[in-house]
Amino acid sequence: MKATIKIIGFDADDTLWVNEPNYRAIERQFFEILKPWFSEKEATNELFKTEMQNLEMYGFGAKGFMLSMIETAIRISDNKITSVEISRIIEIGKNLLNEPITLLDNVEMVLQRLQPNYKLILATKGDLLDQERKLVKSGLAKYFHHIEIMSDKKENNYRKLINRLDIQPQDFVMVGNSVKSDILPVINIGAKAIHIPYEITWLHEQHHEETDSSKFVTVNNLSEILQIL
Repeated sequence: MKATIKIIGFDADDTLWVNEPNYRAIERQFFEILKPWFSEKEATNELFKTEMQNLEMYGFGAKGFMLSMIETAIRISDNKITSVEISRIIEIGKNLLNEPITLLDNVEMVLQRLQPNYKLILATKGDLLDQERKLVKSGLAKYFHHIEIMSDKKENNYRKLINRLDIQPQDFVMVGNSVKSDILPVINIGAKAIHIPYEITWLHEQHHEETDSSKFVTVNNLSEILQIL
């Protein structure tokens, strides 16, 4: 792999820094608000259903998540939820936007080691302002030659990215925690991928179909990619 790679793409959320546990913590607060109407399991299902219905309109990220929480609360309470409770949902949504950034193990050391030999890019999806804010808070922007905040991570999105980078697919490797978003679309267009599983995966990002793991590399920690690249 090492001999052909010119550019390394890194996912951000749950690859470089903690993300999904923050959403889970906010969800638990949301479910407390909805206790008079639904159980946690029912509320989980209803919130996810709303998120999926709104994905095409709002895209990925904290703001769409906040709007989906409000919509879900109004629907499942049959419009009985109070303005005070809606204000509380908005407050916890803002808390999500203001969460401090916690880097995962060895992130900065790995970027420092790779930067002299490769062009490093950040390729993440989500709300533009939220992802830019998290990148600034992380202190990692200085390591990246290019920042790409994508509306989605499908094959066509990666093709466009590779065209903008003016390279061939075989010159690119993507590093990320999601098989669905960071691995399969990349290898399907002829590029390479390194999978770093994270302890929590959002339901939408979970991949349950059989996958040919021989087509990509899986490591347990970001530092292990230094043995590959």
